[in-house]
Amino acid sequence: MFTHFEPALMKFLRDLQNNNNRDWFNDHKQQYEDNVRTPALAFIEQMDQWIRLISPHYEASPKKVGGSLMRVYRDVRFSKDKSPYKTNVGIQFRHEVGKDVHAPGFYVHIAPDEIFLAVGTWHPDRDSLAAIRDHIVIKPGPYLDAVEHQPFTEFYEMAGNKLTRPPKGYDKEHQLIEEIKRKDFIAICPLNENDLYQPDFCKMVASRFGRAQPLQKFICEALGLRF
Repeated sequence: MFTHFEPALMKFLRDLQNNNNRDWFNDHKQQYEDNVRTPALAFIEQMDQWIRLISPHYEASPKKVGGSLMRVYRDVRFSKDKSPYKTNVGIQFRHEVGKDVHAPGFYVHIAPDEIFLAVGTWHPDRDSLAAIRDHIVIKPGPYLDAVEHQPFTEFYEMAGNKLTRPPKGYDKEHQLIEEIKRKDFIAICPLNENDLYQPDFCKMVASRFGRAQPLQKFICEALGLRF
């Protein structure tokens, strides 16, 4: 049963940062399997019970490919940075209808320079973004409750990209126009490396995710999804 990550995971990510090439990775592929992918999949499997308690409509999928664990291989087709590998572990427990990283989800990010939890929806498509903005206009109170209640703000801060000007069709005098200008509806909860090694890591992550239930519920309502 998974209880926590080991320092070997962070060591591998730091080594990969310094040797981001195919030859090195191929020579150390077994280390990746043993120290990164295997414990990450065990963590996902262990989190399944917790995620279902938060919402039965979000999934923890411990599949090697196409599940909650994101691929280590970077898509370099449109990037100036041609480094072939991601130097972070990305895990997303997404909504059951979600097909990609843009779906509403709970996210775990582990990298040498940054470790955090995230909740919400990142870079939603145009229709989804409009639906969330419209829902804020209709229900400003529940949205404010979701992002300003103390159990949430104790650990989370809203993040992501925003428009510089109000989006077309929205009242620039609306009390929540700064929120309506968001292009991402995500919130970040920073962690430190020692958190990864705590024996109750899964319980701690689940507890933090639970504090974001009102925001996830609001987003699901806006998108017509079950929560």
